[in-house]
Amino acid sequence: MKIVRFAWENGAKCGLVEKDEVYAIEEDVFGEFERGERVSALSEMRLLAPCTPTKIVAVGRNYAEHASEMQSDVPAEPLIFLKPPSAVIGPGEAIVYPSISQRVDYEAELAAVIGRRARNVSVGEALDFVLGYTCANDVTARDLQRKDGQWTRGKSFDTFCPLGPWLAAGLDPSDLAIECRVNGAVKQKSRTSRMIFPVAELICYITQVMTLKPGDVILTGTPAGVGPLQPGDRVEVEIEGISVLENAVV
Repeated sequence: MKIVRFAWENGAKCGLVEKDEVYAIEEDVFGEFERGERVSALSEMRLLAPCTPTKIVAVGRNYAEHASEMQSDVPAEPLIFLKPPSAVIGPGEAIVYPSISQRVDYEAELAAVIGRRARNVSVGEALDFVLGYTCANDVTARDLQRKDGQWTRGKSFDTFCPLGPWLAAGLDPSDLAIECRVNGAVKQKSRTSRMIFPVAELICYITQVMTLKPGDVILTGTPAGVGPLQPGDRVEVEIEGISVLENAVV
């Protein structure tokens, strides 16, 4: 099941995608809902980020090869940090290169979107709290991250969290192909099975610290191959079972 969020009149609306057609969701997407009437063809929609989180919890160094390329140790437990909701953009929206940075990197990631309030969740029940999965790009001002010695500024610029194009509900996140392309050239290529801490363990760990609310996002880490972006580039994140998230850099 594919859940989209799209521009509608003066606001936003959620819908279900079936055979390239979008049908309205009549009730709360985070509760019980049914498919309503056809709204439009998918190709005629302006898609938005598929959720509006209260927070984005990201995970650092969750692939051993990426930890190695960053000349860092593999963490003994999940290394979490926050990105602000103001960083979120949707498919087709532009990543804005900040003038105070000289090195902005792409980071392709699987994102898990929480479907109901989660606190002190066990590993065994963790995936039941996920509404769906989407593609994400944890854009990072690498020079500022290294300069500051902590990650808040380098990870938090407006437009530094592209999400989309939709939520894939009912997807098994354990072994999905993940790929990043810049101007058509493959830069990252891995599988989610290579995560050090899989999605269920991340949810369990995070909810021991904080309450996750419907629409909150977990960025599950990036594989090896991160590198720089430049204005004019087009970056794509493709994840098996979801689709392709594409954004230009300006």
